[in-house]
Amino acid sequence: MRLPLRLLQSFVFLSFSSASLCLSASAAEQVIIKYKIFRESISVAELTTFVETGETSSALQSYLNRSGQKPEDVRRTLGKQVDVNVVTLDRALNNRVGNLVLDQISLAVHPPTNAASRQAIRSALVLSASQDNKISLIEVIQKYPTSEVELEGERISQAYRQISALGGLIDSLPKL
Repeated sequence: MRLPLRLLQSFVFLSFSSASLCLSASAAEQVIIKYKIFRESISVAELTTFVETGETSSALQSYLNRSGQKPEDVRRTLGKQVDVNVVTLDRALNNRVGNLVLDQISLAVHPPTNAASRQAIRSALVLSASQDNKISLIEVIQKYPTSEVELEGERISQAYRQISALGGLIDSLPKL
């Protein structure tokens, strides 16, 4: 028996909403930003404030000064959104090509131990898109299912390009 499309979409949305509520208690609280030999630990709240307002904490400003990265470039890359359909995103991430994309993004955003990074980034991407069908790196960091997440500063732009390419791939898939 086939479920009507609306019912299936509602079920998937409710599943993602439930997962979001369950995982939000264990969402990332600290970001360890690494760039070449520099390493700085800041709270997700500090990074979110920076992306939303441009205001930097002393720790983030110190990191930006030492790394030589332009604050506006970092802010733009972290906050730039990619439109995706959450149901199609989930489908796209659960196959061989999706695993390759997840592995590439995991080079830039991963748990400190690198254990289960594919599963963690998949969860963070789907949760990021679950409320508004949009993904941004800052949302992925906010939704990351470990208390700490490492961000490889040299690979931030590459991660954004992978997410953007994923959005393009998803657009080419048939809609449910």
